[in-house]
Amino acid sequence: MKVMIGFEIHEQLKTQQKLFCECSTDYMHAEPNTNVCEICTGMPGAKPMPLNEKALDAVIAIALMLNCDIKREVYIQRKHYDYPDLPNGYQRTSTPIGVNGELVGVRIWEVHLEEDPGKYDPITGRVDYNRCGVPLVEIVTAPDISSAEHAREFLKELRKVLEYTGVVREEGGTMRVDVNISIEGGARVEIKNINSIKGVYRAIKFEIARQQNLLKRGIKVKRETRAFLEEQMITKAMRTKEEAQDYRYIPDPDLLPIFITQERIEKIKQSLPESPFEKEKRFIKQYGIDAETAKVLASELELANAFEEVAKHVDARIAALWIKDELKRILNYNDLTFKQSGIKAEHIVELIKMMQSKEITQKTAKKIMEILVKNPKSPKEIVKELGLSRIADKESLEKIVEEAINENKKAVEDYLNGKKEALNFIVGAVMRKTRGRADAKIVLELIKSKISA
Repeated sequence: MKVMIGFEIHEQLKTQQKLFCECSTDYMHAEPNTNVCEICTGMPGAKPMPLNEKALDAVIAIALMLNCDIKREVYIQRKHYDYPDLPNGYQRTSTPIGVNGELVGVRIWEVHLEEDPGKYDPITGRVDYNRCGVPLVEIVTAPDISSAEHAREFLKELRKVLEYTGVVREEGGTMRVDVNISIEGGARVEIKNINSIKGVYRAIKFEIARQQNLLKRGIKVKRETRAFLEEQMITKAMRTKEEAQDYRYIPDPDLLPIFITQERIEKIKQSLPESPFEKEKRFIKQYGIDAETAKVLASELELANAFEEVAKHVDARIAALWIKDELKRILNYNDLTFKQSGIKAEHIVELIKMMQSKEITQKTAKKIMEILVKNPKSPKEIVKELGLSRIADKESLEKIVEEAINENKKAVEDYLNGKKEALNFIVGAVMRKTRGRADAKIVLELIKSKISA
């Protein structure tokens, strides 16, 4: 059965003020209903201020990064539906600003600017209007996605593009996704307000199975809106699906049309970074690295920039492998982005140079990388403070090697009986005693000479 999936994705924009008033967009740290005014709470007679231009520029930037054509004439519309978190009784949303875009083979139909509603608590019935009026970008895709796995990969790539623009909020957890699913040309079901990529994946998995099961039993799938209950990992019917006419769109009579000049588009285009996909291709060609490594390096703009800075001072392929295999592993384990870690390009350069000059061992370099994520500063300082410099003189190592041999008689016996790999066990014992500081090559030579003797 052919599955067709499309998205309506909402992400908050990084602005200090709301879309149509001067209230602060900080709703996460403020007391409920403190960052509000007559405009964003829909008081009678209150008129919206002119559109927040920073929010408009942000949406244009996103549309350009998604390879969209920019509509030169834009209107603000009222989208009517009566929800407790919308004090006006309607939501202001723009006509499309970007159209006919594309991202990793998925068509982008439209990119809009709109205002976020407030936050309704269904348990207490209370509404916090601090979020009401926060600027959002809405991205509408074609139904080009064919599975939960495809959906997950697309959303990861989209999140990467949005982060590259630098115009969306950095706190995380602000993306909300509406998923539209139909099977074999049947009725389209919408799942509303899923707030994580993992949630989208699970909701799609369940909904495909639910619809396929209905069709196998000869039951028609109803056109409806459903909610995803994350704890139970199921979708549940909310209401019959609205058609566009149900929203009663009208141009907002209090707001003038917006005319976007070519000069404005070009200015924003010039300010945009190279896209992550272009960066991956260039990294492969310029630095001679493989596609998988290039993808990891380009996964964050700040990480990609740091790599290029490091590559000016040390071999690019060595830098790429250390960043991909060690740094990213530690960042992922600590659930940090490169930017959040505070590590600088000069820290990585210094660490690799210390390893190459044999001031420290490779094992010590890995340990320092783990320390850097929690305490970003000069690796030389860390080595000095913790006494991690490489031990390379034979006199210092001889006694430690003898101890390791005496403590691992079985490994010695195995080696003498032809099991060459048994030496690695003794080398490991020396490394543990020296906290990874011993020169492995010298250690191996000493072990062989002492056992042979």
